[in-house]
Amino acid sequence: MRLPLWLLVASFFLPAATPAADFGSKDGPEPANIDQISRFLRKDPYDLELLISFGTSKGGSAGHLALAIRDGVPGDDLVYSANFYADRTDKHATGFYTKDLMVGIPKKEYLFKTTSSLDDTASFGLDFGEIYKRSVIGVRVYGVPANEKEALVAYFNRINDDYHQQSSNTEYHDREIKYDYMHLNCAKTIGVAFKFGAGYQDLEISGVRLFSRVRVVAAANANIPTEMAMKLIEEWHKRGFGMDVVLYKKYGASTYIDPHEEEQVMFKDLPNRFPSVLSRDFRREQGAYEDFDNLYAMYLLYNMGKYSVLLNERTKLLATEKSKNPMPYPGAAELAKRSAKSDSAKYRRHLLFKPKGTRIGETADNTHLYNFSESDKRAP
Repeated sequence: MRLPLWLLVASFFLPAATPAADFGSKDGPEPANIDQISRFLRKDPYDLELLISFGTSKGGSAGHLALAIRDGVPGDDLVYSANFYADRTDKHATGFYTKDLMVGIPKKEYLFKTTSSLDDTASFGLDFGEIYKRSVIGVRVYGVPANEKEALVAYFNRINDDYHQQSSNTEYHDREIKYDYMHLNCAKTIGVAFKFGAGYQDLEISGVRLFSRVRVVAAANANIPTEMAMKLIEEWHKRGFGMDVVLYKKYGASTYIDPHEEEQVMFKDLPNRFPSVLSRDFRREQGAYEDFDNLYAMYLLYNMGKYSVLLNERTKLLATEKSKNPMPYPGAAELAKRSAKSDSAKYRRHLLFKPKGTRIGETADNTHLYNFSESDKRAP
């Protein structure tokens, strides 16, 4: 049967069907049980969650730092995250989300969702859908007074006001208020909110330090989220706050490619690297950390670990698993320090040995420690 000529002509002017996005890609299908997992985790009465994102570059990789405040939106926590693209450069003037310097994102969206409530220009894998690009460690904090949480929110709003007004020379920054990878980055914005907003007067807000044996190019591309995280954990301990850790594992099958990146690499093929402190480890590849400070941080966070959350590649559902009983901070820190000291010394001597400490989240070392039998799984 022949189609009428007018119908054939008209078909050329119909819009082409847009291919459906793959699971684990921007605007693609999402896990069906995001709300269930969130409700399960929120049964624990934490007040804050410091979110430490893994790095995705080879060599030196500092990752990202953000802070979730409980009940910042109805039924969810609100994540405050420094906006990498809010730097007022010509390169990011169009096609990128630059409305705010401190972006507020519901935690379910930040970790698990594939569409953004911010804008179409929000960055997948950074502003939302983090687990499709990299693993995230959440340090949950208990017993934080309500006025401290309110002060943090107010200070993040103040930073945004300064950004909108293009202010300079504030109490927390001596240059124009905009994102600056070296000078006003994710670690600094979180730190200054605690120091000047919540009154953590003893919290050290340090700049980037150069080490004699670190390549200049590595140092020039480094921030220090993990160092800030360790300082905050110590401050929370001093204040008597309880803490535990959740590991949100990277979904290992995302075929999404960020169109803005120079190297067009699928998310599944990107490195997923524990965020290094600025040290000799900046020259090392994934799984090869040997520096005391990195070992201490990884061991400490593992010792404090309570849950691991992963997205099953077969079922396309999130699963919450109980790893172990979390160690209280004093014991976790003492064990981590002792193990890191011993292991780093043996690495320097190039000895073959079984490490005393357990690294959190590194596939080469401890994937099996967060893989459990069906009997260990806890339904959300």
